[in-house]
Amino acid sequence: MTSPDRAAGAIVADGLGKRYGAKWALRDCSFAIPQGRVCGLVGANGAGKTTLLRMLSGLSRPTTGRAEVAGQTPRDAVEYLGEIGYLAQDVPLYRRWSVTDHLRMGAHLNPRWEDTAGRERLRALRIPLEQKVGTLSGGQRAQVALALALAKQPHVLMLDEPVAALDPLARRGFLSTLSEAVADGELTVILSSHLVADLERVCDHVIVLSDAQTLLADDLDDVLATHRLLTGPRRDTAAIERDHTVLRIEKTHRQVSMWVQLHGPLHDPNWHVEELGLEEIMLAYLGLGSAAPVEPELSEAAR
Repeated sequence: MTSPDRAAGAIVADGLGKRYGAKWALRDCSFAIPQGRVCGLVGANGAGKTTLLRMLSGLSRPTTGRAEVAGQTPRDAVEYLGEIGYLAQDVPLYRRWSVTDHLRMGAHLNPRWEDTAGRERLRALRIPLEQKVGTLSGGQRAQVALALALAKQPHVLMLDEPVAALDPLARRGFLSTLSEAVADGELTVILSSHLVADLERVCDHVIVLSDAQTLLADDLDDVLATHRLLTGPRRDTAAIERDHTVLRIEKTHRQVSMWVQLHGPLHDPNWHVEELGLEEIMLAYLGLGSAAPVEPELSEAAR
């Protein structure tokens, strides 16, 4: 993958890598997420999603390459941490503290804290501010964590599997809150999830990681426009493989099917061409280099 344009990205990675001993958790990761995008980060378990987010948040230093977030190099420093919001996978809240206690702590620690908006957001969700966090439902705790992250007024928000443990109704509420928060186009979000259908609801950019490497990083509209399923009588596929990126091939005695990223027009009119949904595209990428890929969770309708 070519080096990204730093001037164009609110989040930029250039050859980013992290190694633990002899094992690479992430390597040669390059992309640029433009400002105001909501980026879905997709990959099987162990693909490097959490490693990437920890480096972008300043919690872990890269072994190779460099990153830039909101115009700064990620680091554990007040100047940088004030520019970002980071919600880890385990939703780190103090169970014995009330929601109000968390709001007060946030106001004390963050100079740009927007307390009124945070309280109003939680009241609109009917979350009792004086209730202890440990007595809230999982969906309510996730909403509290999101409200705290947004009250910082970050320029970049990073979310690591924030809805993985939530039921469908709680997921919908969380994603609706996120969509409202990014409506003005100033906040950039990178959201890690296995739930591809949820990502398609809120994201306009996508990054796919597999085997610790970046396979795809592009706007969602462009991804959907350039990926197709080609079906036709069994034949030599060398021309397609030369001119386009073939992600997956299935052959029978009479027919061949190919999941393809097109790099230009198809010159052979004998192919039957079908559009692909995001889930199908993600599965094709996650199947690269793996005989038995870990599938992302499918939508209710796809089951």
